[in-house]
Parts: sequence; C-alpha cells; structure tokens
Amino acid sequence: MGDRTLTRADLAEAVFRKIGLSRTESAQLVEMVLEEICSTIAKGESVKVSSFGSFLVRDKNERVGRNPKTGEEVPISPRRVAVFKPSNVLKDRILEAHSKRAAASSGLEMMRAAE
Repeated sequence: MGDRTLTRADLAEAVFRKIGLSRTESAQLVEMVLEEICSTIAKGESVKVSSFGSFLVRDKNERVGRNPKTGEEVPISPRRVAVFKPSNVLKDRILEAHSKRAAASSGLEMMRAAE
C-alpha cells in the first residue's frame, strides 16, 4: 500500500494541469471548496459529493472510558464528530484496485516460486 498522502497542493496542481487555471487560481479554488465543506459541517449539516461520499455530523453520547495506564474509569463527555461515509461507487473502486493489487501480487509470487 502507498503511504503517500494527497495534499491541498496536490489537489491544486491537479486542477492546474487538468483545467488550465493558473496555479494561484487553482489553489484558491481548492481552498474555497474545502472551506465550504468545513463551514457546512461545522454548522451541523451534511455534505454529499456525488460518486464520492458524504460527510456527516454525529452526536456521541457520554460514556465511560478507561485510562489505559491506570485502568481508572473516566467519563467521556458527549460531543459531535465528523464522519465520512463513502459512496458505493467509491467502495467499488477501492475493491477493484485491491483485487488488481492482490492479483498482481500473487502473480509475482508464482513467478518467484517458478524460478
């Protein structure tokens, strides 16, 4: 698996290459989209990006947790958290990529065994 992280700069570069906006305009566009998503989620509303997924806000109730060092029970306060739910299209693409990697990997193992 790749340990590479897609950054804002990577997104801006992709917009620059594929759409042809200037690098500055591409960076501003990426920032505007991310800011809109963030502000909408912060208001407690959901954001759905078709064929990608949904960003939702969930309320978590108070619960009892444990301090792993001492084992002492500690109350965890109620809070709101942002969660991401991938679309079926994204899930299918991930599964397809995984299947291709697994097939390629097993093919390499078979070649090594034959040597």
